[in-house]
Amino acid sequence: MIKIINANIVTPFRIISGGTVLVKGTRILAVEEGDIEAEAATVFDAQGYYVTPGFIDIHVHGGGGHDFMDGKEEGFRKIAATHLRYGTTAMLPTTLTSDREGILRTVECYQRVAAGNTGGAQFLGLHLEGPYLSMNQRGAQDPAYIRDPDPAEYEAIVRAAGQSVKRWSAAPELPGALPFARFLKANGILPSLAHTDAIYEEALEGFENGYTLATHLYSAMSGVTRRNAYRYAGVIETAFLLDDMDVEIIADGRHLPAPLLKLIYKIKGADRIALITDAMRGAGMPPGESILGNIRTGMKVIIEGGVAKLPDRTAFAGSVATADQLVRNMVQMAEVPVPEAIRMITATPARILGVENRKGTIAPGMDADITICDANFSVKAVMVMGEVLYSLQPATTL
Repeated sequence: MIKIINANIVTPFRIISGGTVLVKGTRILAVEEGDIEAEAATVFDAQGYYVTPGFIDIHVHGGGGHDFMDGKEEGFRKIAATHLRYGTTAMLPTTLTSDREGILRTVECYQRVAAGNTGGAQFLGLHLEGPYLSMNQRGAQDPAYIRDPDPAEYEAIVRAAGQSVKRWSAAPELPGALPFARFLKANGILPSLAHTDAIYEEALEGFENGYTLATHLYSAMSGVTRRNAYRYAGVIETAFLLDDMDVEIIADGRHLPAPLLKLIYKIKGADRIALITDAMRGAGMPPGESILGNIRTGMKVIIEGGVAKLPDRTAFAGSVATADQLVRNMVQMAEVPVPEAIRMITATPARILGVENRKGTIAPGMDADITICDANFSVKAVMVMGEVLYSLQPATTL
């Protein structure tokens, strides 16, 4: 049994000062203001730091010099260990647009490594991003692999993946994209609209067919546009107009500046926003040249100024953000209260993934996934399923 004392416990709605969290095995046993009596417990002193639920990143491609598209088991583990140091306790490994073989190679690698991944952030399933995307909104996705949804292809991938795929991002305006979404929903997979040039009417129809999450809002999606002199609302406006549409945002301070972070928070609120890193292999690595996607066939990028860019610097090519940075930016740049900033990377993504009954909050009965950080959100310790996997302090304290 583990007892964490002197904790500023961050719940979805408030901070419990001087609180105690009691952990038994893989679960949280009790949470109280003040002390909790417990015999034979190992006591960790949180020293007044924030004690939050473990961060959940539902869109991450890589980190620590590795990309999930490499299809290497050691790479999967290194990415999970890299992001653990920044407070992430659970994630969805995410693919990039590829041929069918590349996607299946990543799926098969995930299936081999997922159950034995005990040294880093947990894997909660796969997020497939593409290849069914808009060419006009491809961003840094390789255009050679962009195509329309093909039932023979996506049904085969889902059969091979079993229960591994949890969400799939696509452009809802493409031919066949609505039957694709219905197929995903029937198989327990969340359709997410992404890299899309849809207008409001197309995005609304997509929402009605299951595209209830907007992938990296503002990035690679349509806003207000003109067609034959008439203005049309785009996907960005659709996400704002539909109260029940969830959005994820790359709050690295580069993809979205402070005014847009504030606007999204003002309109959507913490219950509908999930903070994501969208991190590529350069996360946790020094600046310089890198590869987006598979190490052999991926696109060359350059990392500078805290973001990845195409070599000609005309567009971003993924993020090098870490989860602690996202929370810090929402508090310091967007002026969001701490409990709500934490909610966006814990309770909200847990609810989007359907795991809110066991992850995303610090409460009795929940998984003991805990992140401890200081007032600047620098991570001091991380616990996954009741085991301290990362700590900057001696064993007697957190």
